[in-house]
Amino acid sequence: MGGVQMVKSIPEMVPHIAFGGDYNPEQWGEKVWLEDAKLMQEAGVNLVSIAIFSWSMIERTEGEFDFTWLDRVISILHDHGIGISLATATASPPAWLSKKYPDILAVQQNGVPYQPGSRQHYSPNSKRFRNAVEKLVKKMAERYGNHPAVKMWHVNNEYACHLAECYSEESLQAFRQWLKNKYTTIDELNKGWGTAFWSQRYNDWDEIQFPVNLPTFYNPSQKLDYKRFMNDAIFDLYLLEKNILREMTPDIPIFTNFMYEFKPLNYFQWAEELDLVTWDSYPDPREGKPYRHAMHHDLMRSLKHGQPFYLMEQVTSHVNWRDINLTKRPGEMRLWSYSNIARGGDGVMFFQWRQGRAGAEKFHGAMIPHSNNPESRTYQEVKQLGNELKKLDDLVGARTDSEVAIIFEWENWWAVEHEGKPHNQLSYLDQVYQYYNVFFENNIAVDFVHPEQDLSKYKLVIAPMLYLMTEDIAENLQTYVSNGGNLVVTFFSGIANENDHIHLGGYPAPIRKLLGITVEEFAPMADNQYNTLISNGSEYSATLWADIIQLEGAKAAAYFNEEWYQNKPAVTVNSFGKGRAFYIGTNPDEAYLENFIQGLLGDLTIRSPLSVPNNVEVTERKTEDKQFIFILNHNRTEVTINLDNEYYNSLTSGKVSEKVTIPGTDLVILRADIKS
Repeated sequence: MGGVQMVKSIPEMVPHIAFGGDYNPEQWGEKVWLEDAKLMQEAGVNLVSIAIFSWSMIERTEGEFDFTWLDRVISILHDHGIGISLATATASPPAWLSKKYPDILAVQQNGVPYQPGSRQHYSPNSKRFRNAVEKLVKKMAERYGNHPAVKMWHVNNEYACHLAECYSEESLQAFRQWLKNKYTTIDELNKGWGTAFWSQRYNDWDEIQFPVNLPTFYNPSQKLDYKRFMNDAIFDLYLLEKNILREMTPDIPIFTNFMYEFKPLNYFQWAEELDLVTWDSYPDPREGKPYRHAMHHDLMRSLKHGQPFYLMEQVTSHVNWRDINLTKRPGEMRLWSYSNIARGGDGVMFFQWRQGRAGAEKFHGAMIPHSNNPESRTYQEVKQLGNELKKLDDLVGARTDSEVAIIFEWENWWAVEHEGKPHNQLSYLDQVYQYYNVFFENNIAVDFVHPEQDLSKYKLVIAPMLYLMTEDIAENLQTYVSNGGNLVVTFFSGIANENDHIHLGGYPAPIRKLLGITVEEFAPMADNQYNTLISNGSEYSATLWADIIQLEGAKAAAYFNEEWYQNKPAVTVNSFGKGRAFYIGTNPDEAYLENFIQGLLGDLTIRSPLSVPNNVEVTERKTEDKQFIFILNHNRTEVTINLDNEYYNSLTSGKVSEKVTIPGTDLVILRADIKS
């Protein structure tokens, strides 16, 4: 097969809102397969993922492949009009492989190998494992690459979910080679790691070990490089499969499924090599209104710059892996599914189709519960949703226009939470969440951006705790503000370079001129300590941190009112070029952030699509000729919302004008033509 064909777009392969889930037919017999296909049809299922954990069923012993059962399953599904997201089956190696080649097993920090009997016990750096993967993937591509039912390739599954680090001898050799490739000479490595400290200098590559089992603090530069190495090693394993599939099946889209804002893997890097971003979402019903769930959707949409994504896994009812596994209330599964579509999703998938009888996930919910009753609440809700989604073909490919962006950076996350900081309980995610939540509560669309990407389309950019700052990042921020942008930088930003070495010359040295300040020193607060902020005559509280700020052109927008730094600036604003740069040198309370951001939104005329009551989520997506407004009522009582235009209700096809009433735990999707 040649490489002359071009990969087809996702809407070409699946021209509908994708609806379905993980299917594990190897756990059942053919009689059940036929029953499942019929029930899938009735429920509006148009796509299922199969073979994710099927390696041991496909390759029973080394080199002996049995595709008979999979051929039959694919044939049945295809005959019922159901497309297939076909997994490469590499997510969990079979027992025979680790028995024959124990060096494929990942190794713990203590040197003890993991064992088979669960899943994901492989080392990404094992050459024998990579060879076995290569053989299996080639067989899968040869067998099914031309099958009309196959709409996309699902590579592996939830990379690094359980094992993000490996300490095998083969991994150590790979780590040393990775370092050679990065630094070229041992002198450059010593410079990059700052090994003049504590007599850590290396004279040869084979002196380098993993940053584990140390008597005291590890070298933060070494630890940061190890995290980069493991991300790259796992990424390279994905690329091994992707490159085989692209060569052998050049027109079929390829993806792997992500998991929320998963710390070990740099998803901005990974997304560049995916044809479709997909992710697995399991919000806890105890959390109430799922703002983190919403943030994760926005992040996934942002990874490929606004391209629609698929929700590849969610649960109909309850999971099995929390301490207490609450069941979604009636209507919540449907409402939260539409939250995904509202924020840029073109696919609503579940784990799993049929609830298992055996294994560790037998109590994990499914589209067909243990009762096997088509009249069950769960299946009826699934059926309702699946048949509703058939009405939304005109929504496929619609985009979200955001005027606000939040900078999110994985390597910064790794570095800022390393030990040995002025405050070792800082959470990068907590800082991101608290700023995101203000926009979420005000129904303002947000993109997540890498700090080096073009920011010019955004009126407002938030940079929470951007501790790790390269010169390129600093220059990009300066360019953005100089050209008229509005930038908000929070405390403990601009502190260290890409090697986690301090920028000298006063914090935050790379952007001091941009911000018009110098942070002279840090004043972290104890657990129960707080300070008071004074802003425009009002008082607010602040916790965690205080920067001692010297103004160098900026103006103070809020002051500390207590402690030895009383009357020192806490929040500043600086004019720079055509724009403004704000600095928040503490952790202010919700009330302050709400007022601060509301002021910016007013200044910049950034508005929600509609004015709505509390606990109602509003988003907007657009195609070239249509506008879609989603109104999701997270209250358990009905709400009435005034409208500013005449719309069509996409789910009922009726006209809506002046106002719309939405029952509790329900939604409407309003559609209007965009006039040219």
